Amino acid sequence: MLKPIGDRVLVKPAPKEEMTASGIFIPDTAKEKAQEGEVVALGHGHYNGDTLTTFQEMGIEIGTRVMFKKHSFSAEEIKIGSEEFVILETQDILGIIDNKKK
Repeated sequence: MLKPIGDRVLVKPAPKEEMTASGIFIPDTAKEKAQEGEVVALGHGHYNGDTLTTFQEMGIEIGTRVMFKKHSFSAEEIKIGSEEFVILETQDILGIIDNKKK
């Protein structure tokens, strides 16, 4: 598996729906890029001056579901084997998705 460096995060995008609620199939060319996914690997953290801020301090761990920017200059889409991933910088992560019901 790929290990990101610095303040980068490796995310497996969530699959998008291939059919609308009314039963119309969406072709690959018309699908929007995923904006959420699961963190599968983390770099060592982000330096703020002399201080290292780790991902755990930000609440991000492997397995965390995150929402990320749809378009970013620093995001890289990569393929490892048959699986597709996105490498993001921490600034591209918009939030953490909490699926816990209260």
